[in-house]
Amino acid sequence: MTGSAPRGRGSSLEPLGKRESLRDRVRNALRAGIISGELAPGAVYSAPALGARFDVSPTPVREAMLDLVKEGLVVSVPNKGFRVTEVSEQDLDDLASIRLLIEPPTVREAVPRIPPGDLPALRELAQAIVDAAERGDLIGYIEADRVFHLTLLGYAGNRRLADVVSELRSQTRLLGLIPLLESGRLGRSAAEHHALLDLVEAGDAPGAEAMTHRHIGHVRGLWAGGP
Repeated sequence: MTGSAPRGRGSSLEPLGKRESLRDRVRNALRAGIISGELAPGAVYSAPALGARFDVSPTPVREAMLDLVKEGLVVSVPNKGFRVTEVSEQDLDDLASIRLLIEPPTVREAVPRIPPGDLPALRELAQAIVDAAERGDLIGYIEADRVFHLTLLGYAGNRRLADVVSELRSQTRLLGLIPLLESGRLGRSAAEHHALLDLVEAGDAPGAEAMTHRHIGHVRGLWAGGP
């Protein structure tokens, strides 16, 4: 059955970076929609339907979806559109375990390398997550969260590691985000990003590592609808 593009929450296509092309923006929004579950696992979506949602032509949507095929997030269905890939519970457990091995120690390594002059820009990225939560924009939340964490990890100076984490994050599903938003608890989770930056600003690398570990735990627990 071909799914219609969901409307309402997260339907805007606001750029997070001035250098992003339309194709990049559409791809990032579609990826976030898949991760949050707004684009349902197993459902098939056509490029025209998704283009209507984002108020763009089907062409950049089709191009973006082909990029997501390479990432394994969707598969092409001839004459129908693209089917969102389903991820098993075991897959989610494995993804969370790998992220816990990689990200917390990398954040610890990054903390002493972050120049104090960069903190205001990092605060802006953290605030973008809070703002998206406050307006109920799940797609904006996921994308802002992705930009924040990959930027933070980038200070460790290992580009390949950041690429691996980006791929792991793309494969994650946060199907618990909608009930989290509806319960009013998403804002508290968003605020953790400022708390993490408080530790960074204080030069507390072990504390930042511990908070990152706890934060990722939410991905597999509360955020993903797991235990």
